[in-house]
Amino acid sequence: MRKSWLMCVLAGSLAWGQAAPGTPAPAGQAPGMAKPAAPADASASVPADAAVITVNGVCSPQPKAPAAKGAAATPATKSAATNPADCKTVITKAEFEKLVNALAPNLTPQLKRQLAGVLPRLIAMSNQAKKRGLDKSPRFEETLKFAKMQILTNELQKDVQDEAAKVPPADVAEYYKNNPEAYQQFNLERLFVPRTKQVAENEPEADEDKDKDQKKEKPTEEERKAKEAEAKAKQEAAEKEMTTLAESLRARAAAGEDFVKLQKEAFDAAAMKVESPTISLPKVRRTGLPPAHAAVFELKPGEVTQVINDSGGHYIYKLNTKEELPLDQVKDEIHNTLQNQRSRDMMDKINSSFKVETNEAYFGANTAGGNMPPRGPNPRMAPSPMTPPAKPQAPPASQAPAPAPDAKPN
Repeated sequence: MRKSWLMCVLAGSLAWGQAAPGTPAPAGQAPGMAKPAAPADASASVPADAAVITVNGVCSPQPKAPAAKGAAATPATKSAATNPADCKTVITKAEFEKLVNALAPNLTPQLKRQLAGVLPRLIAMSNQAKKRGLDKSPRFEETLKFAKMQILTNELQKDVQDEAAKVPPADVAEYYKNNPEAYQQFNLERLFVPRTKQVAENEPEADEDKDKDQKKEKPTEEERKAKEAEAKAKQEAAEKEMTTLAESLRARAAAGEDFVKLQKEAFDAAAMKVESPTISLPKVRRTGLPPAHAAVFELKPGEVTQVINDSGGHYIYKLNTKEELPLDQVKDEIHNTLQNQRSRDMMDKINSSFKVETNEAYFGANTAGGNMPPRGPNPRMAPSPMTPPAKPQAPPASQAPAPAPDAKPN
């Protein structure tokens, strides 16, 4: 989050320099040529008190010496330190890294260099703004007040994340013990039968009908309805044919026939022009399939499911093996799950600690509710056999293990 915020600052600050002429290409390098590889990072060898950025012409703020008690005020003399041509602001490595760690720790050398390119402009412009008294204006005060709230909100969120990350190992072990099914891994085979045949199979007939329609007058209402009924009957017949095929292939799969062979037959029968999907699903967790397909997880090794019908087509699974993943292999996953749950609980507690009332006469109606939450996946959606599986996710800490709604196997 901090790094994203810093990138916005860098992008906005760099925009000030877009009107300046572009830097010419180095001698011997034609425009458009690939840039040489970045040099190795040698920043560790630079002493902490060494200057890393020097801004000439901008003086660092100097504290005013208090006048002696009873002494008459005398006009200050213009010293070399106050001469813009002689003054400068120096930033040491320690000072620069302190700033980096406050903005976004673990910045890459490239982003550090971008920040170093932006910082002098910010120093010079803010210095000029202070000379003009802009830091005393009401607009500055209100903007600063809002900026402080944003920064403090970011600090709070980071503090909550840090606190939530302190998950005791005993909690991880207890969660693993209480959710054994979440850490079972299955080796499956899957057969996918399309719901209907490809339309391309009927294209010549459709073209012939189209030519006939163009040669005669516009069809009557009865003719249009008859044609629609005929097309619907063909569609239903094709779907029934593929359903019957799926049952037949399921029986052959249960008898031990090869899934690769059966999958090819299914796609050939449907006139599919794409390559048959992979039938092997070697590492599937319970979160890897939608609830409607979860029957496979109750099988014994070697058994085959009944045909699972949904809007995507017909699915047939075979369970080859099942294993229990050891705690050492999934402890990081459980830690992340518990961390996310703890973080949500903390933020929910903070968000529920206040209530909001808005004046609808001023803002208009329906503004207090904020934006609608993002639309989630459809839990009834069948997995696409043409897409890779999603990474397994542990169930929320507050719930029993349940399959994820939209994970898609390979």
